[in-house]
Amino acid sequence: MVDAKKADVSNHKAGTKAGIQKFGGFLAGMVMPNIGAFIAWGLLTALFIPTGWIPNESLNSLQGPIITYLLPLLIGSTGGNIVYGKRGAVVGAIATMGVIVGSSVTMFLGAMIMGPLGAYIIKKFDGLVEGKVKAGFEMLVSTFSAGILGAAIAIVGFLAIGPAVGGMTTALGNGAKWITEVKLLPLIAILVEPGKILFLNNAINHGIFDPVGIAQVKEVGKSVFFLLESDPGPGLGVLLAYCVFGKGNAKQSAPGAAIIHFFGGIHEIYFPFILMNPLLLISVILGGMSADFVFVITGAGLVASPSPGSIIAEIAMSPKGGLLPVLAGVVTGAVVSFLVSSVILKRSHANADSDSLMQAQEAVGRMKAESKQTSVQQSAKKIVSAGIPSLIIFACDAGMGSSAMGETILKKKLKDAGIEITVHHSPVSEIPADAKVVFTQESLAERARRVVPNAQIITVNNFLDSATYDEYIASLKAN
Repeated sequence: MVDAKKADVSNHKAGTKAGIQKFGGFLAGMVMPNIGAFIAWGLLTALFIPTGWIPNESLNSLQGPIITYLLPLLIGSTGGNIVYGKRGAVVGAIATMGVIVGSSVTMFLGAMIMGPLGAYIIKKFDGLVEGKVKAGFEMLVSTFSAGILGAAIAIVGFLAIGPAVGGMTTALGNGAKWITEVKLLPLIAILVEPGKILFLNNAINHGIFDPVGIAQVKEVGKSVFFLLESDPGPGLGVLLAYCVFGKGNAKQSAPGAAIIHFFGGIHEIYFPFILMNPLLLISVILGGMSADFVFVITGAGLVASPSPGSIIAEIAMSPKGGLLPVLAGVVTGAVVSFLVSSVILKRSHANADSDSLMQAQEAVGRMKAESKQTSVQQSAKKIVSAGIPSLIIFACDAGMGSSAMGETILKKKLKDAGIEITVHHSPVSEIPADAKVVFTQESLAERARRVVPNAQIITVNNFLDSATYDEYIASLKAN
């Protein structure tokens, strides 16, 4: 009975974590494709506001409409597209406009609600009338239903959802301001750093930090909340410690991982190194707390969310006169994390060989799959090549992080094998029509097949695991 209760509790916790991960992944799916627009707004803000690098009252007039209208509309449209394609994107954008006008605060959270909601409603309507519309009236029903339902949802957003979300956003902002004023902000690293390892970072970052950060930027021109999750310092400290005190394959892999993490901004590359020795969670937590403490006492902040979390993006999003506090916090976090990690690794007797690193990478792959609420399945079938393809695509949700790493690994392996094939990465929804082979995760395979039905789809558990790439190259050589 006791064992059954423990199993139920364990299953409940796993289900809760998977649900949060999936929610965070959905939020990221709305935000990540539009990161370019966020960066554009951040640059315009950093350059042209009265306290910017080159203040310009005329050009500064751009940033207000972008943050108020363009960015929420892009998020709402993208969320609608995820739920129901282009038709969902249109209705989602209409619905989002209702909460934008219906509230005095920036409607990122409102867009994340209204975009998918509008798309879901029009999708359900289309399902109800499918096969019931008389021939010749399909286009009339299609266009008017989108317009009528979109307008109705926009009115609901204007009257109810916008004010409600506005109140919640204001409350979050006041809470964040209080936490900052009483110097308790560094304690948030206790949640953020482990959350990153468990792929809960998207729910924290895009669901809470970004809206609060945007509100602070509009008020004071910068926000420390953009630094809390994106800071590459703590992860860099762990990887540098492996470079010096690591063993076996982990030590050999750490320098390359450090470069990709710090300059490329792909934080998930250091997760397996922590999973090999979970005590290293202490390192990133203490490193994060130290960095956040320096951020608070120096008044550090960024003008927009740096994505990916690269030191280059951190520098680009720093306000005029605010670069040194940002760098001071990043360096402090890296040094503290390195020192603590060094002690842990020197005292550790674990054999960090190739197998342990591979097992940790597989664990990361499983957790990332859980974040999309899917199971990771080992492929038992042999990869069969249909000849030398002209184009290979690596596809992930946003086409920015893990797929880019997979592309780099396969390119090198193909070059070493003397095989010339063009390899690129892209979001799964934007796979080029002429792609012949697509590497993607199991959870995205069906979406990839819908985009390129004639391409060979190869699923991978973890884009960092080279075993699948070795098998594929062997199949090319066999032909």
